[in-house]
Amino acid sequence: MASLWHVVPKMRERAPELRDGGSIVGGMAAVYTHGHHESVLRSHRWRTAENSAAYLLPHLRPGQALLDIGAGPGTITMDLAALVAPGRVTATEVTDEALSLSRAEARARGVTTVDFTTADVHELPFPDDAFDVVHAHQVLQHVADPVRALAEMRRVCRPGGVVAARDSDYDRFAWHPAVPELDEWLALYRATARANGGEPDAGRRLLSWARAAGFGGVTPGASAWCYATDEDRRWWGTMWSERIVASEMARQIVAAGTATHADLQRLSAGWLRWADAPDGWFAILHGEILCRA
Repeated sequence: MASLWHVVPKMRERAPELRDGGSIVGGMAAVYTHGHHESVLRSHRWRTAENSAAYLLPHLRPGQALLDIGAGPGTITMDLAALVAPGRVTATEVTDEALSLSRAEARARGVTTVDFTTADVHELPFPDDAFDVVHAHQVLQHVADPVRALAEMRRVCRPGGVVAARDSDYDRFAWHPAVPELDEWLALYRATARANGGEPDAGRRLLSWARAAGFGGVTPGASAWCYATDEDRRWWGTMWSERIVASEMARQIVAAGTATHADLQRLSAGWLRWADAPDGWFAILHGEILCRA
């Protein structure tokens, strides 16, 4: 079957079709590229404060008020809540449907120190200086105006507090062995994310965005996830083999005519071939910033 490389340059032109009628709310695209299919949630629920916010943990203290923007399924949120208790955490998402995922995680863990509210990071519904810590994990890559978002995060953070953000840099994903379908998958994802108004290579831009948002004291950094054990490799590969054919991203791509179900099935098979490789290795680079308000 033919490669998908030829369709990628056209995807920016097809942004309205990819959004499929999605509106812009407060400057933020209403359609989230990944969506909330179970295959996506399996990936997001794997995330913890330890494996996804280690750079922030030394700055947390009991009694702090913490804002977690884009809480998703809430696994990181509940970990952070345990670290700042008895301080309260406010978890936000763009929709009630998305927020229900972190509410369910709080109930499952018996956490009672987390409040939940829908919010657009471009226009946060909180007063100035409301939080000691403002955190966003894998959020800024999906918003229309990350500088404005960071400026809002700065506004609601108390003087001397910490604003923390971590985002992937998709152009620096690396894997072995070489599988052509994974190259196509990555190009297709990056083009789809940009058609939806996001920036998939956000990690390298965090420092620049923070400076543009008015932060002076910024500590930049980087970290990585790596999937290389037999268990991790099979989990990551099989998760993406399902995600590329069943998630919101897949629906958008097929609806826009950018690729067919058969095309995506071919990419899915490539993921399974990678997962079966005994020497398979996959690494994801993330940019990180710690900003003093």
